[in-house]
Amino acid sequence: MERNRRPSRYPRLVAALAAAVLTAGGLVVSAETARAADVDIATNGGFESGLSGWSCTGGSGVAVSTPVHSGTSALKATPAGSDNAKCSQTVTVRPDSAYTLSAWVQGSYVYLGASGTGTTDVSTWTPSAPSWRKLTTSFRTGPATTSVTLYTNGWYGTPAYHVDDLSLVGPGGGTGQPPAAPAGLRSSSVTSSSVGLAWSPVTGATGYTVHRAGAPDLNLTGTSTTVTGLSPATAYRFQVSATNAAGRSPLSSAVTATTRPADGGNGADLPAHALVGYLHSSFANGSGYTRMADVPDSWDVINLAFGEPTSVTSGDIRFSLCPVAECPNVESAAEFKAAIKAKQAAGKKVLISIGGQNGQVQLASTAARDAFVSSVSKIIDEYGLDGLDIDFEGHSLSLNNGDTDFRSPTSPVIVNLISAVKSLKAKYGADFVLTMAPETFFVQLGYQFYGSGPFGGQDPRAGAYLPVIHALRDDLTLLHVQDYNSGPIMGLDNQYHTMGGADFHIAMTDMLLTGFPVAGDTTKVFPALDPGQVAIGLPASQHAGNGHTAPSEVNKALDCLTKKTNCGSYQTHGTWPALRGLMTWSINWDRFNQWEFSRNFDGYFGS
Repeated sequence: MERNRRPSRYPRLVAALAAAVLTAGGLVVSAETARAADVDIATNGGFESGLSGWSCTGGSGVAVSTPVHSGTSALKATPAGSDNAKCSQTVTVRPDSAYTLSAWVQGSYVYLGASGTGTTDVSTWTPSAPSWRKLTTSFRTGPATTSVTLYTNGWYGTPAYHVDDLSLVGPGGGTGQPPAAPAGLRSSSVTSSSVGLAWSPVTGATGYTVHRAGAPDLNLTGTSTTVTGLSPATAYRFQVSATNAAGRSPLSSAVTATTRPADGGNGADLPAHALVGYLHSSFANGSGYTRMADVPDSWDVINLAFGEPTSVTSGDIRFSLCPVAECPNVESAAEFKAAIKAKQAAGKKVLISIGGQNGQVQLASTAARDAFVSSVSKIIDEYGLDGLDIDFEGHSLSLNNGDTDFRSPTSPVIVNLISAVKSLKAKYGADFVLTMAPETFFVQLGYQFYGSGPFGGQDPRAGAYLPVIHALRDDLTLLHVQDYNSGPIMGLDNQYHTMGGADFHIAMTDMLLTGFPVAGDTTKVFPALDPGQVAIGLPASQHAGNGHTAPSEVNKALDCLTKKTNCGSYQTHGTWPALRGLMTWSINWDRFNQWEFSRNFDGYFGS
């Protein structure tokens, strides 16, 4: 028996009529036998299983215990603004067949209809139903129609409406047997707001549904997904069913997963909103040298720029303070280390940043991987640092031909980097801080392009950071993509966004916090990151990099992402008050610019 299906009175009525005709002499046996094949093919039309099987726009629908027409539950949907509270489901039907759609409704301006019929779409409505009233309409499917969408909706600006006992009666859409229940359901990639799920494929299944009590069902075609929008430190119970044209399988065995605490559980006891900056420690440029002891308390994470390799492929990373000839005011090594300890005593994190614009790092061999682990460990130990920032740019990361799935990379430079970082994490333990600062080309561009593409010819660096981020997401403290020195990038609205204003940061960050199909492949979705793992990367001044954003525009971006105000024309897919904060290149350039960036951050977050 299908889960969530209310027994229909209609088949029993048809059976009774058929029996009566047979008793009278069997004059119309063939006609009544055909009718007896009619069934109610709507799923959960009585809403006894909450909104299972239904999707309501804008979260407008909810299952309530009163009023109900029958049973213990009914739908309540509330129009708001430009949302007419449309609730719908898609069902499998037979071509060239007759169907009757009905529902009991209550409220003002309640609509019931079916679309995608392949002939004439139908709807019916009532302007006023102070008590339960039945709406009924009918249609015939087209010669090639195999599915239709059933829906109810209210009208803009009107009060909530109620629906119960919705049914679609006609020939069942499928033949054969429903699939077996999925096996092997397991959880993975747990953050403070998401849980990854995977299960074994089921023979004969064409789709799957993830079930969670109190939440709408999640329908998909693959055998893995990430459930987002969860609360920190909370246990959630999941089950999965399989579907095909004949119906739905029994539910799988349940799996329970507990989300992480709000701090992300990734080693960094950072403030709720953190400011991250790079300190030019090994070189000087037009911004001048800033001593560690002179870095203001506004900065929560200080990344030492840069550790660089002895050669592109050696994996041997070296770091030293800026030479006196280049930086006359540089402190001694002892003073530098003492200043680091003072920052850490004040609750700050100090990391070694590897790479940068000039520090190309390609871990193309296991020997380079091992050298990386050894040499980075030496730097961390010598200076007493809290962790590692990966700032691989240029040609450090790329994907080999045929490496097309970010979930299981095969390119040595990717695989060896992941392995090296996991070794460092294992060595230093839970308190090890891991951050990354990729460019948009290596992350968000992956929405359109990934590596050289299925037929070759694309830039193999496109989206190349995605497998690294994904493999290390459980260890990742912060991802701060460089929203600067970037060309136009397509957002989830399928429009191009250009750096320099709030819109760019809103669209780019929305992609990280929503997730996206890689190279447009809906079977390969990069899952959303926890908002506590994400900061926005910006240049501190016009001198620091292309794409400088004025403080007022920075604040608009923060307003939109954390409060859903000042969003402009872009519509985000959520609101994330726990967004961790901002990153800038660099502390030195901010000092050169009279501390405009950090003072704006402090003013916005009330530091």
